[in-house]
Formats: sequence, structure tokens, C-alpha cells
Amino acid sequence: MASKVDEGLGRRDFLIASVATIGASAGLAATAPSAHAAGPAAAAAPPASGATVYTGDVIEGRKVVSALDVDDLEPGRKHLLYFQGVEMPTGQHWYVSVIVARGTKPGKRVVLTSGVHGDEMSSVHTVQTVMNQLDPADMSGTVMAVTDIARAAMEGMQRRWPNAGRGADLIDLNREWPGNENGLTAPSRHAGLLFNRLLRPNADAAIDFHTGTTGFEVAAFNIGGLDVPAVKAMIELYPVDQIYDNHVYPGVLHNAFMDEGIPAFTPEIGAARVLDLEMIALFVEGTMNVLKHHGIVAGPMGRTGKDVNVFTGNSAFPILATEGGLVEHLVKLNERVQPGQKLALQRNSFGEVVAEYKSGVSGVVTGQRSDAMAEPGNPLAFILFHQDVAGGGETYPE
Repeated sequence: MASKVDEGLGRRDFLIASVATIGASAGLAATAPSAHAAGPAAAAAPPASGATVYTGDVIEGRKVVSALDVDDLEPGRKHLLYFQGVEMPTGQHWYVSVIVARGTKPGKRVVLTSGVHGDEMSSVHTVQTVMNQLDPADMSGTVMAVTDIARAAMEGMQRRWPNAGRGADLIDLNREWPGNENGLTAPSRHAGLLFNRLLRPNADAAIDFHTGTTGFEVAAFNIGGLDVPAVKAMIELYPVDQIYDNHVYPGVLHNAFMDEGIPAFTPEIGAARVLDLEMIALFVEGTMNVLKHHGIVAGPMGRTGKDVNVFTGNSAFPILATEGGLVEHLVKLNERVQPGQKLALQRNSFGEVVAEYKSGVSGVVTGQRSDAMAEPGNPLAFILFHQDVAGGGETYPE
């Protein structure tokens, strides 16, 4: 899916090349042709039948699968499994945790994912909380959750996957989807294995949960294309502060689903490396609304976007540091700002003000740097706003 970017401003390329703070570096092997892999290194094709494949291994009492069809699982109960991902340098595998709540009656299949970035803890807790509320005996259809997709990154609670292929290399797994089982990097292969054998085959709809990254926190908002009716219907069921109407980059997981005709979007849940329980509750409520919308669970809807003063925009205006020093924010997340309004100032080691930063648009603060110091090029804030341009405006660097 094409990125909706204002090419005239050219900020997307700058942001991708800029800083690890927002994690916008692109993985180099996302589209590598499979011809580069040969012999034993090439991954085997998925089973033609799409049936579940058990490896025969059991870890902590949970069976391990290398392919999954949720329809093979016993109805009316929850199933805890491990999915066998890519190999580590030692030859052992990265195993991914899978929770399947299969209802007693047929129905839609919704996939919930988290941990694509390893420092995003509130996203994991949100998915776990939703799954703990489900009773398969009273469900129609299936909900599958995968909570720790980038296991290698999560072990260090860091955003990117520490790849060992070409020396010390950090790869953003959320630029790799749908992956390539025969790709040039382990993260690309891991994404390909998960997408082909676990995620795509079991999804009629999908939600990929995220947070801000280390050093940069965000408001409670959802990202997705409101021009897709099935996506719009789900996004508007959340009682959150903001909706970012944008398809963002190719290579993100929710766009891999979209390219397969599976409606999907991305919630953003506050700061990295912490559990924001108040914000998590909003996304749990919204996700339960989505499951009710699809007829998977019964009961009255909770609060939705109609019940809160939700702000919708299609573009994110970046405020980038021009100097080094301590940063003092003059506005808060969700605060509405006007063009020319002062947003932050920066002081050097002598306490002298070396820079003042102003908004160039009218909108709301959707993200702010949470680290107190910044060097030139670091994002200090993003302002969500609406821009009347063909194809939408700039993209938030998810």
C-alpha cells in the first residue's frame, strides 16, 4: 500500500534517515528475492492444506506449532501455544506466545498482536487484558492473540531487533512485513514465518497494538485509513483522544494485512517501557466493542468515539530540534495549538535559551519527546492536524 505523504515537503525521507528515537529506519531486506537463499537455509513452504503442524516439542507444558489453523483447535476453550519462529545464531528458535480463544459457535476470526517493537509494554498488557476477559463458552468465532512477536527485541526491552547477520545491526521489524521466509535477515524471515503460517491464515480482521517509543510518548490514538469502511467502523469504536486517518508506511504489519484484503489498524497507547493502566483501559474497552461489532461476544457496547471529544487528523507536523540541550515543553499531550504558538524551548549547559520551537499548524499535540535532553534532528513533538491535500498529508513515524 502506498504511503500517503506530502512529497512536496519531503519530510518522510528525512525522518526515516534521522534518529533512532522514533525508530523510522527501514529494514533493508524486506523485499529481498528468495533466489538469494539456497539449500538448507531456505525455509520450507507452508503446508498445502493450511493445517496445524505440531513440531513435537513442548515448552513449559505448551505445545509448539510451526503452522496454525485455529479451526483445528477444540471449540469452547482457550489454547496456549508457542509458535516456532526464526532461528537464533545458536541454532535454537525464537518462540512466540500464542493465545487462542475459540468459541463454541462459528463466526469471525480477529487477530490481536503486540510486541512488534520490544519496548512497548502497554500494548502487551492491553492484549493480555482483553484475552483474560473472554469466555470461549459464550463466544461465536475466534480471537487469537500473539503478544511477543519481536522476541529478540523484547528480551532487551528495546524497539528494534538486534540482528547478527552483518555485525551489530538493529532492524525495525515494523518495516519488514509481510516478511520473506527466505529473506536476507533473520527479522525478515521471522516476519515471513509468522505472517504466512500464523497471522494471515487466521484473520478476518486484525489489530496491531503499539505505544510510543523509548524517549517519545504519545497520546491515546488509533492509526488507520478511514477511507476503508471496515476499518473506519472499528476505529470509531474506541473512546480515545485522537484518530490519525492515514495509511502510514508500507512494511508495517497492519498494512500487510490490508494488502491481503484483511481490515486492520494500529492503536497507539502512550509511553514505552511502562504500563499506563488508565490508558490501557480505554483500548480494552474499544477492543471489546470491536469484538461485539463482529458478533464474537455479546453484550452492550461500551463508550465509543462518539462519547468523547475525539480529534481526527490526516497528517502529523514534526517539530525537530535544531540545537542540543535540555528541552522544556510548554504544552501537554492532547492540547490544541495554533500556528505560531510556542511549544518548547531549549537551554544549553549554561542555562541560556538556545532555541524556541513553534507550531506551524493548527491541531493537537499527539506526541512529545519524554527524554529531557535532545540533539539536533531529534523529534521534540508531533502535531496532528488535517490537511486538505490529495492522498492525505505527512505520516507519523510509527
